[in-house]
Amino acid sequence: MPEARHPLTELITRRGWTNESYLRRVRDEYVRRGYGQFATRKEKVSRWTQPERPQVPTVTTQMAMAAVFGIPAREVQARGWPGWLLCGLQHGDAVWELPWTTAGTMEALEVGGPVDRRGFMTASTGVVAAVVAQWATALPAAAQASGRRIDAAAADRIDARLTALRHLDDDLGSDVVYDSAVAEMRLARRLLTEFSYTEEVGRRLFASAAEAARLAGWCAYDSGRTDTAEFHYAQALRAAGSAGDATVGAVAAAFWSIVRYNGKPRPDPAGALAMLNTALGQRAGIDSPRVVTLLHIRRARAYSIAGNPTEAYRAVDAALASYERGGRPQDDNGVMYWMTAGEIFQAAGSAALTLGEPTRALDFFTTATTHPDPYNATAEPRGAAIYEARRAEAYLAAGNIEGAVETARQAVALMGGVQSARTTGTLADLHTALTRHRRLPPVADFLDETS
Repeated sequence: MPEARHPLTELITRRGWTNESYLRRVRDEYVRRGYGQFATRKEKVSRWTQPERPQVPTVTTQMAMAAVFGIPAREVQARGWPGWLLCGLQHGDAVWELPWTTAGTMEALEVGGPVDRRGFMTASTGVVAAVVAQWATALPAAAQASGRRIDAAAADRIDARLTALRHLDDDLGSDVVYDSAVAEMRLARRLLTEFSYTEEVGRRLFASAAEAARLAGWCAYDSGRTDTAEFHYAQALRAAGSAGDATVGAVAAAFWSIVRYNGKPRPDPAGALAMLNTALGQRAGIDSPRVVTLLHIRRARAYSIAGNPTEAYRAVDAALASYERGGRPQDDNGVMYWMTAGEIFQAAGSAALTLGEPTRALDFFTTATTHPDPYNATAEPRGAAIYEARRAEAYLAAGNIEGAVETARQAVALMGGVQSARTTGTLADLHTALTRHRRLPPVADFLDETS
């Protein structure tokens, strides 16, 4: 994945300033506020933005810095460093502001460039809701008459490579796949720009671009780049709108919802639910029962994080009902190859754990692996490691320390060589929870082995 810039570096660059000219502005504001003297050595900025052990500016310095950028002081107090810098970047990317036309989609697929927002969401709930609402009403693209003629085989070849990339992501991890997913998105855009095609072929290519952007978003999120993930998910919804494809758009919305309900600094389950409910409103155009199942699974998680057990378990029931209506996996959407009944029960276990019901969570986690259509841990080691870590948390919450340690060992073993910031973070949280019980020999041994 391309190296991301620190948000301070990005803000300075967007204003056309040098580090020195920015520091002079900060100095002037610092003195004007009566804080005292302020040195303008250019290495200050590099010390604040260096990736390893960056220095944190003093509170008074941050207040002066924020004033220079026009960011309210309350954001400095509420978000802390470097979170408040994101206020100067919000909604600046063209993907949020372009018109919802074919030309707007083409431009959205062209722009990009990651900024290091340190895992924070950057789009407000209102902006995300607007994007999803406009996707639901977007008009599909028409045929293009100019350029050399291409047919559906071009989209078939891109889709075949995307299938391979999804499985490479399973095997090797998101860092390996991200650049290739972005390249496929850009290839689809180039074909749409430079060649002629029928309306049907054009929509296929836009759908391919949408899935490539969705996969790039997933890889970015799994690597800890929340801002880049949201950017790509917005691209995916735009391309899905131009494709007139409710199914590919619903998949993008389902994956984007994870970013919202797991968001930092604050989860946004309400935003996730608005997104998912809008996608379900397109159900008549969704040709995959497993995609509808996925939307209900995500709703269950969002409701659990919102603290609503009734709706969470109702969504689990809806997911199971939708899944049972589906046919054979090979007859469903290829993107959903990983969906099983076990996946639904794993999500149900996570919801129960979040709702403070560890015993019920353990029942769901057990069913996920013992069901005739079980969760496929071999195909997705990252997901399996996360669910095992959650099962260990459930054992811990239920007072079964021995079960927690044994399951934690299994979670660590499942990771293998697949890289995932998402999984690493989950295991780190479990490690922290177990630290409170270090006085017990089995826990102490595990912590020493995995430290």
